[in-house]
Amino acid sequence: MRGIVTGGAGFIGSHLTEALLKAGHEVAVIDNLTTGRRENLPDGIAFYQVDVAEREAVAEAFARERPEFVCHYAAQASVTRSTEDPAFDARTNLVGGLNVLQEAARQGVKRFVFASTGGAIYGDPERIPADESHPTRPLCPYGVAKLSFEHYLEMYAQVTGLSYAALRYANVYGPRQDPLGEAGVIAIFIGRLLKGQRPTVFGDGKQTRDYVFVDDAVAAVLLALESAETGCLNIGTGLETSVLDLVSGLSALARREIEPVFAPPRVGEVARIALDASKARARLGWSPKVALDGGLEQTFRWQQDHGR
Repeated sequence: MRGIVTGGAGFIGSHLTEALLKAGHEVAVIDNLTTGRRENLPDGIAFYQVDVAEREAVAEAFARERPEFVCHYAAQASVTRSTEDPAFDARTNLVGGLNVLQEAARQGVKRFVFASTGGAIYGDPERIPADESHPTRPLCPYGVAKLSFEHYLEMYAQVTGLSYAALRYANVYGPRQDPLGEAGVIAIFIGRLLKGQRPTVFGDGKQTRDYVFVDDAVAAVLLALESAETGCLNIGTGLETSVLDLVSGLSALARREIEPVFAPPRVGEVARIALDASKARARLGWSPKVALDGGLEQTFRWQQDHGR
């Protein structure tokens, strides 16, 4: 099939683009290169350096490509920035998303896959691991925008018959993640270690997250494209890992004891989260394959080899 990947030059998006090409799909990429890198993409691929919030430019790309499927992975992914500037967050994650969704509906796409979030949508969970029936109480504008876009997807599905899957990701990590950003703590920690610096832990380090390797995150998309399942699906391991656990694991890889710098907790971040992905297992046949230890080693070696 012929498709468009928004955010396709970014961390998850570039891995996804590679996997789609390998699977035999024709792929075009939309990315404004704010956080993505052109070198993440193969030569010759159809590429549009476009901000999804620019409606006319998005419409032009869709009209030219006429996609059968869309994977919407362009995003403003910083919880901190969303809290400091919610209007900026909404411009990309909501208005930009609606531009993509409107053009997808106009072109009659057969399947729409959205990179949502399981880490920010549920808020401080009542139960762990949280499944899709858990109440959604986001604590930051980033989570609010992602949840709002899910509602738009549901509305479009009812009104136009759009077939969609909103993948509620746990914390995705792996090669190519930006160590200078704010969204990927593993890449950030490794980046600091490789520079001989101490990683900064916000809060007491006991807060937990569910970490899913990028190859597993991408595998879920390919399965979702082949499925008729419509709605929201958690993509995670169901396992909690604390920030201090990460420091310990990276200490072993770096072969030295790491003493983090502690800083005040950040506004809008949950204390604990892990996702129940039973629905994805039952409906898509998806399950994580890469354990955290192995994923950390792959990520560490990649950043070490690429000087990041």
